[in-house]
Amino acid sequence: MKLSISADLNGQVAIVTGASQGLGKSIALALGANGATVVCLARNAEKLAATVAEIEAEGGKAEALACDVTDRKAAADAITGTHEKHGRLDILVNNAGVTRDKLMRGMTDEQWDEVIATNLTSCFVCCRAAATIMRRAKYGRIINMASISGIIGNPGQTNYSASKAGMIGLSRSLSRELCSRGVTVNAVAPGFIASEMTAALGDVVLAEVEKQIPAKRVGQPEDVAATVLFLASPAASYITGQCLVVDGGMTG
Repeated sequence: MKLSISADLNGQVAIVTGASQGLGKSIALALGANGATVVCLARNAEKLAATVAEIEAEGGKAEALACDVTDRKAAADAITGTHEKHGRLDILVNNAGVTRDKLMRGMTDEQWDEVIATNLTSCFVCCRAAATIMRRAKYGRIINMASISGIIGNPGQTNYSASKAGMIGLSRSLSRELCSRGVTVNAVAPGFIASEMTAALGDVVLAEVEKQIPAKRVGQPEDVAATVLFLASPAASYITGQCLVVDGGMTG
């Protein structure tokens, strides 16, 4: 993976949830390529192993930890267990997420609950566990992966948009609690990013989407990974409580 920036994360330990595919995988690769030992969390052990193998193939250090982040105890134990094993925890990226799109009039309680539990509640649980560790160490970087859907909303995504807006609010509030302890908390809100999901839309739909983006292209996973890498670095020590939008100008 080629990024436009680099950072010195040697000796640091990072946790990335939802690291088995998509943006989570790209973020894990970026952190690993810049010296961090990356603990990759997700439910799919086979895909996690592939992420770890890619990081190690590039000379990085990584390990897989199969975990369903909607299991609150398992998620918290993954955070504390990583700290106990490595003696430190410097970076947490809350990326795990799902969509269950449907107009509100047809949305079930289960579809609402699943999205909120996976996207927002897991973020809270992981942040709470990591914050305890980081504030004692007087250093830490927490990055929560939100979405422009949490800023502008999308029809058929009341559950998803609510979860992402909640992550932004959580990040801003927690940043005020931890700033004096040397811990920064920020959110990243990607826009339309190239993925298997977007490719499935087809060339005609993609062309229409690109017309709505001032940059005239969909974003690449590396665009988001570079943003996370910067926020995770020592260089971002004076940036906290922010939501960095990575959308090619869609939201203006």
